[in-house]
Amino acid sequence: MPAAAPSSPPVRRARRYGALAAALAAVATTAPAPAVAAPAAPVGAAALEEVMFVGNNWEGTVDVIRSRGDYARLGRVNVVPDKQQRLWEIYLNPIKLAFYLGIQQGPGEGHDQLVDDMYTTPDGTALVASRPSFADVVSIDLRTGAVRWRFPVSGFRSDHMAVSPDGTRVAVSASTSDTVHVLDINTGKQVGSFGTGDTPHENIFTDGGRHIWNMSIGDVNSSLDAPSQDWTKGDRKITIADATTFAKVKEIDMRPRLDAYGRSDLSDAVRPAVFTPDESKLYFQVSFFNGFVEYDVAGDRVTRVATLPKNPNTTEDRTKWVNDSRHHGMSISPDGAKLCVAGTMDDYTTIVDRSTLTPGPLVTASKPYWATVSGDGRDCVISESGADQVTAISFATGQKVVSVPVGDHPQRVRIGHLPAGWTPPAAR
Repeated sequence: MPAAAPSSPPVRRARRYGALAAALAAVATTAPAPAVAAPAAPVGAAALEEVMFVGNNWEGTVDVIRSRGDYARLGRVNVVPDKQQRLWEIYLNPIKLAFYLGIQQGPGEGHDQLVDDMYTTPDGTALVASRPSFADVVSIDLRTGAVRWRFPVSGFRSDHMAVSPDGTRVAVSASTSDTVHVLDINTGKQVGSFGTGDTPHENIFTDGGRHIWNMSIGDVNSSLDAPSQDWTKGDRKITIADATTFAKVKEIDMRPRLDAYGRSDLSDAVRPAVFTPDESKLYFQVSFFNGFVEYDVAGDRVTRVATLPKNPNTTEDRTKWVNDSRHHGMSISPDGAKLCVAGTMDDYTTIVDRSTLTPGPLVTASKPYWATVSGDGRDCVISESGADQVTAISFATGQKVVSVPVGDHPQRVRIGHLPAGWTPPAAR
């Protein structure tokens, strides 16, 4: 296979978001300083209530639902109260505008990407969210709805986040600068950063918060999707960084490991991933594949590959699959016995027995985009981005429990906490 033609990092990154961005990428620009609002008076020492947050990416809102049981909707939070200000900044800067439009027409499928990921602060008084189209992370006061702080990421797009086990730090991927920023969740101040492969995506804290694993997925916006063109997708790898010093501990390129297992046909772009409770095994999805891979961490090798059913109604034209992902979304039951897999382009979700990698019933779902675990650990909760709802599926039976309507194009779903008796800012 021919080697990729060399190109500088700025040109590679610009190419991901269209010809207009590429033409402007050589021009220097300076990001504005974060606009920090004075925090509202903290809620007193009230008890915290566990809830789920659902990010409605195209709408710029987050729905709050119960984390178990009936998953009833409790309220909605606007995470773009400063939308007009951000848009004026973009419109007045041709480079920012080029990337904004590139994101809109590429990853956004013709829509703004206004909320990708979100977590609450330890005291439950603020929601911290990444906003891809605005290339930032913001903290929204859950009492007033105002912006507490804003952190513009390097480059032109923010993406997946992860919160440390103690809840004090949040790691966010800056897609176009190949960087992970680690922020103090209460103040928005950067405490460190580290470089990654091309287009950092998923982040996971491991070892009790001592390390951060980042998965880079390369160029997912080009139409060069045939297996023979895989070499054009860029530098894809897992980067493991020390969460205190932010020094790189290890880099893992799945290409030789997949080849050694006999699956040179699979992409090495690691997508959503989950560890077993003891962190001995990593399960991950890769671009274009209707299935997932099992990786032994200590042995540093691929040990099994599970191929899941295809939907006969799903086109085999790879250029039609959203951002190169055929399947996108995984979670694991608290006991590590079951995996939940979102078959995004195949319109189903299934519970997989981890010992045999055998799928259970295929639960019909409309473009399921993410999977997480309910507060009581009984259910897998998926976002159905094509139906604007979230659906709970029982780990025990593999059957649907309930669906709850949410906003436009739900993606990430995260467990969080709020002061007991919370009411949405708009309802005050």
